[in-house]
Amino acid sequence: MALLHYHPPMSPYLQIVYQDDDIIVLDKPSELLTVPGKAPEHKDSLQLRIQRVFPTASIVHRLDMATSGLLVMALNKASHRHISRQFEQRQTAKTYLARVYGSPQDEQGVIDLPLICDWPNRPKQMVDHERGKPSQTHWKVLQRQSQSTLLELTPITGRSHQLRVHMLSLGHPILGDRLYAHSQALAMADRLQLHAQQLSFAHPADERPMTFTAPCPFAKEC
Repeated sequence: MALLHYHPPMSPYLQIVYQDDDIIVLDKPSELLTVPGKAPEHKDSLQLRIQRVFPTASIVHRLDMATSGLLVMALNKASHRHISRQFEQRQTAKTYLARVYGSPQDEQGVIDLPLICDWPNRPKQMVDHERGKPSQTHWKVLQRQSQSTLLELTPITGRSHQLRVHMLSLGHPILGDRLYAHSQALAMADRLQLHAQQLSFAHPADERPMTFTAPCPFAKEC
């Protein structure tokens, strides 16, 4: 699925949460690509913007274009190796906020459904119990409203579109999700209501624990 209309936000151009000699932590806005797309008109991205200021900055992990929130980049090769290993070994911790359609019956739960690329409809992902890769998400209700619910989502694995597909499988798609939401859920928000609110990892230089939090742009109580 091509990006038919790519209009990345220009203000704020960059939101730097933390920076030292080894890492830089950013708060990515919704509708900005993490890395450049293939087409020239999709060149603008968080990576391009940060490399204009910090040329050695390199991507360690990504957020979907429509998702906002925290992302860490490495500023040298040693830091990149160290942080990449933390992500691969699931030593990092990420917490997201999502506003979903409807009201889940329970207060919390774990979704354990394997995911695979829905190739004819890429970049969409889908549940596939035979070929899918293991994927787990813990969810917890934070606030219920008349037509929607604010959830805290903690991904245990890090599959592409994991949170979006898992919420869909729960019967409560994320509001404003152009790929997975039904018409009612899509119409209830002008952006994907998914935000990477908290990120924790060990600093690559001395392994001290670091935790960062980014204000949620669509939930006043965040």
